[in-house]
Amino acid sequence: MNTKNVFLLLNGEAPINIPDLNSYAIVCATDGAYNTLKKLNITPSFISGDFDSLKTIPKGVEVIHTPNQDFTDFDKILQILFDKGFINIHVYGGSGREQDHFLGNLHTVLQWQNKLKITFFDNYGFYFLADKKVKLSSCKGKTVSLIPFSKVTGAITTGLQYTLNNESLALGERIGTRNKAIEDSVEIVFKTGYLFVFVND
Repeated sequence: MNTKNVFLLLNGEAPINIPDLNSYAIVCATDGAYNTLKKLNITPSFISGDFDSLKTIPKGVEVIHTPNQDFTDFDKILQILFDKGFINIHVYGGSGREQDHFLGNLHTVLQWQNKLKITFFDNYGFYFLADKKVKLSSCKGKTVSLIPFSKVTGAITTGLQYTLNNESLALGERIGTRNKAIEDSVEIVFKTGYLFVFVND
């Protein structure tokens, strides 16, 4: 497996600032997101999708047609990247615009949790599906939210203003939104469940 990072752009809210793409092994996008790259004069390694979002197919770019409507374009491009041997995926444009797409993207990450390491970046910060033990750095002053899908048990946190001490989080009961990091280093551990961690500046 290739441990280098992949830059993947989806067709959500376009990033205000594009990271240094030279640090990525590959740059790719779903078909609807290609227009954003085109405006920025960025040529991706490839684009994929059912191409219902593009009026004309671009030239000079590898195009991978994935018409299967049983899967989202996000899921299909993850399959392509996995088949190419990549495991560390940095996703931009995964939130914003229609929120059903955003929730669908979180659902897709759950499906790929054992095969890919996916981190989302947006114009506010980043978020990811956490391992059972996570250590974050350079967090002091940032907002940290813990969102269970749908229940997490045995959660313990350090470095946050409001700590958890072997507690449970559950949708519809209690979640951990809008906490504040009071230390540079934040640690999160939990016993069972799926937990999304959001870190906003």
